[in-house]
Amino acid sequence: MRILVSGGAGFVPSHLCDRLLDQGHEVVAVDNFVTGHRRNLEVLSSRPGFSFVQADVTVPVELPGRFDRVYHMASPASPIDYVELPFATLYAGSDATRHLLDRSRKDGARFLLASTSEVYGDPAVHPQTEDYWGNVNPIGVRSVYDEAKRFAEALTMAYRRYHGVQTRIVRIFNTYGPRMRPNDGRVMPAFCSQALRGEPLTVFGDGSQTRSYSYVSDLVAGINGLMESDLAEPCNVGNPHEMTMLELAEHINRFTGNRAGIVHKPLPSDDPTRRRPDISRARAAFGWEPQVPFDVGVSRTVEFFRGLMERGEL
Repeated sequence: MRILVSGGAGFVPSHLCDRLLDQGHEVVAVDNFVTGHRRNLEVLSSRPGFSFVQADVTVPVELPGRFDRVYHMASPASPIDYVELPFATLYAGSDATRHLLDRSRKDGARFLLASTSEVYGDPAVHPQTEDYWGNVNPIGVRSVYDEAKRFAEALTMAYRRYHGVQTRIVRIFNTYGPRMRPNDGRVMPAFCSQALRGEPLTVFGDGSQTRSYSYVSDLVAGINGLMESDLAEPCNVGNPHEMTMLELAEHINRFTGNRAGIVHKPLPSDDPTRRRPDISRARAAFGWEPQVPFDVGVSRTVEFFRGLMERGEL
């Protein structure tokens, strides 16, 4: 198939491009490098079947030919990004979603929206199932991301209902692995970078808030599986193994041999207190569940950041 991936220079989308190329597809990646990194394209650029277009998908992009699949993965996706790029974040969920849905409708392509567990906000239901409507602050600092994704989901479902576009919606939970930006504000790159520099790890609040971490290859397998399934409703893809921030920090310090310990800082506004996916729908619809053990994923991730340090990029 011929496949379009928006945000292709980003962390997760670049791994998705790898998987699609491994399957023998032709992949066209589009990115404007607002948060994507050219480093993530180094391996992809030499692979047969891959091409890259530097463009902003919040405006219509003229791409020749027809696509069979469109993966809309483009969006700033970290707390630092929300503060520094509020409008880019909002437009990625609104304008970019509309333009790529229009392209999918024109081509007769199947469309997948990369949504997020952030649509659940600070959840009052635990673990989170796809039928939970969420507990989101619509005007907080994080709302530019949360509400952009919620709008994108509504727009995607409207195109399905009223225009007959084949659509899929994946709700992505916390993901980690190689190709993350060291300074993107997410906890895994922050902890790995601090530990490798021999610095104390910064834990916000008392560290009792929880997250569930999926290794990136598991996530892209789930995204790809959902695209090729018959499931039209939103679907959680994430690892149901839950841990506190304090447990994660202690694990990274032990793993790296960092003896600098932990420091605590005030909890950011609207930071969710807990997050864990119910993945029953993914298991039932396309037989997906995570495969990579946490220690294996952490080892690969730490080695990636160690490589950045050796190159002076950390």
